[in-house]
Amino acid sequence: MTDEPTVLDERRGPLGLVTLNRPRAINALDLEMIRQLQHLVDEYDADDGIGVIVMQGAGERGFCAGGDMVSARAAVLAGDPEPHRFFLEEYALNATIARCATPIVAVMDGLVLGGGIGLAGHARHRLVTETSRVGMPEVTIGFVPDVGGTWLLGRAPGETGVLAAMSGEHLTAADAMYLGVADRCVDRTSLAEMIDRLAAGVAPTEAIDAITVPMLDECYLAHHRDWIDRCFGAPDAESVMSRLETSPESEARRIAEVIATKSPSSVVLAHALVRRARTLDGVEAALALEYSTVLEVLHTPDLAEGVRAALVDKDRRPVWNPGRLADVDGDLVQRCFARFDDDPGFATSFATRP
Repeated sequence: MTDEPTVLDERRGPLGLVTLNRPRAINALDLEMIRQLQHLVDEYDADDGIGVIVMQGAGERGFCAGGDMVSARAAVLAGDPEPHRFFLEEYALNATIARCATPIVAVMDGLVLGGGIGLAGHARHRLVTETSRVGMPEVTIGFVPDVGGTWLLGRAPGETGVLAAMSGEHLTAADAMYLGVADRCVDRTSLAEMIDRLAAGVAPTEAIDAITVPMLDECYLAHHRDWIDRCFGAPDAESVMSRLETSPESEARRIAEVIATKSPSSVVLAHALVRRARTLDGVEAALALEYSTVLEVLHTPDLAEGVRAALVDKDRRPVWNPGRLADVDGDLVQRCFARFDDDPGFATSFATRP
């Protein structure tokens, strides 16, 4: 008996339905899935008979928990160059989704982390449900916010995107909408009804309107904007932490404690990436800057250690190197951004990739 495909596709009239199909892994992406998704988006976008694409995840746990970082770690430790290829092709897919002429409806039900944001966050219609938990938790594993996430977070209100990047917190549907990562909250029990309407030729906005529900959760980010903007508006990661730790607000001090558990190098880079993304002229440029950074980060000790602690041994006790923000190499950001800054061709690579 053969294994079930990890990406399913079904054409229903004018609808192209794409389903990530690794439910036991919360639909975590591997290279083969990325290639299949690239093929399907390209194929449906070129088909005049397809008027809308829906992207969803199989199972009850979530749309997509991100990239398969356990496999990436193993490949890096073995000296295999495949992780470079994985991220290159993943970011090319993110760029394709962002510029796809055919409307894509991304169903961000359940857990949506990291690479899941890269699939859904650049779609035309981005739907969350009452079960959605959304985040860019890369600093937890010694990695950096990527998949065009820095472009999205850089355009979030005030400094809320910097908080999301530096803390790696999982956020509610209300916060995802506030950040600008999602557009509508819909009733998850009516998703099949929406898909049936799209298959019958109903326009995406009309089909989505029919199942949109009021947002019931309090928006954490909006409620705490005063101290978020004051603390995360600092010019560097160390200054952010100093402001958080000395803030009169207990919640600010709690977030400082959260960030203190993350990779210091990753925290520094997350702060720098989101702030730099604000100056860029498109998601493709942000993807190129992220790729420039990832080519360095893949070979740092914190990535291997962070993935080990969170996903392999699962002891949740990473030993970071260096262990303090104050000890992070002052040239780290410049070194990670060098390919992007020094090579104009590199900076436009995701805009020109077919």
